[in-house]
Amino acid sequence: MAGSSFFALFDDIATILDDVSVMTKVAAKKTAGVLGDDLALNAQQVTGLPVKRELPVVWAVAKGSFINKLILVPAALLISAFAPWAVTPLLMLGGAFLCYEGVEKLAHKYLPHGESPEGHHAALAGALQDQSVDMVAFEKKKIKGAVRTDFILSAEIIVISLGAVAGADFTRQVAVLSIIAVGMTVGVYGLVAGIVKLDDLGVHLSQKASRGVAWLGERIVAAAPYLMKTLSVVGTAAMFMVGGAILTHGIPPVHAVIEHAAAAVGGGGVVHALVSTLLNALFGIVAGAVVLGVVNLAKRLFKKG
Repeated sequence: MAGSSFFALFDDIATILDDVSVMTKVAAKKTAGVLGDDLALNAQQVTGLPVKRELPVVWAVAKGSFINKLILVPAALLISAFAPWAVTPLLMLGGAFLCYEGVEKLAHKYLPHGESPEGHHAALAGALQDQSVDMVAFEKKKIKGAVRTDFILSAEIIVISLGAVAGADFTRQVAVLSIIAVGMTVGVYGLVAGIVKLDDLGVHLSQKASRGVAWLGERIVAAAPYLMKTLSVVGTAAMFMVGGAILTHGIPPVHAVIEHAAAAVGGGGVVHALVSTLLNALFGIVAGAVVLGVVNLAKRLFKKG
């Protein structure tokens, strides 16, 4: 009897772990839209710092990210336990914010206003060369800004993950959100550390006597800036895809129209999925543009007031 109880418990644990694995994969897939942007943004935060300070700054931001998750995960679980009705609105809000953030990035690139990326890097270079600048305070300011940005991105990840496991029991929700929180933080900042040191690796290899190794180092140095740009582009596109999908799934009539249009194209499951994704992304772009317009209008009214 005791043996059968033990094996029943073991089977329950195995079932839970299997469910958690499946739900974690789903949640991770749905948060993909944030990750490319998260990687590019955090890598840009430390680009240009003295070489010896790059990894310590990444570690400091990573620790801040863990603290952010320690705040956000319990808050998300409390909402799920005591106000489950709020999960869908929060998910829609997260989707709208993803789309808004994507459109804002495009607006800054193609309709420049404020500080451009080139201006930011020029200001950073000037600060590094100015002997009167307190580099400790300058570094702390950058870390604080990066942790604040991480809080917003982490909130998006946790909300989207919570939406993916909203129908699961509390134990599975705790497991999935904890795995996502730790896994995303370790993965993102591990990759950020690798990205910011990629050019140093290239320089090191390019100084080797072997011509083949030196050639590889030169190619790495040349490719590093393009990697950053690619991450940014892919991240922005994924933000529209994921954010748009969240919004369309939350608006049944729009979702029905998209599914009908995808079915009308035909061509099988792959084509159906591709058309649905593109239409979700287009809806995300439109939604982001509307939110950006409302935000800018509100800013102008607030200034006038």
